[in-house]
Amino acid sequence: MIVRTIMEGALEAMAPSAPPTGGVNTAGLADFLRKFFAPLFLVVVSVVAIFFLFTREITRFVQFIILAIAIGVIFYVPNIIEVTARAIAGALGIK
Repeated sequence: MIVRTIMEGALEAMAPSAPPTGGVNTAGLADFLRKFFAPLFLVVVSVVAIFFLFTREITRFVQFIILAIAIGVIFYVPNIIEVTARAIAGALGIK
């Protein structure tokens, strides 16, 4: 009985499994990228903003902050990457 159970388990483990049919699984890719790059983004924005303030380049500082806010929306708004990718693909005619 025990040998039979062990043999059945071994045969099931050795049986070929069906290949995945859906392609590459990227379900958590956007969350991973957001968690990885968002803190790095904040550090870079802080250092560059402080540099512009200390050199008294207010026009460049304002331009940089506007650009940083636009890029920050990509990192911090949930599902913006997926929605943008779907919109671009739809505009190009890709389904």
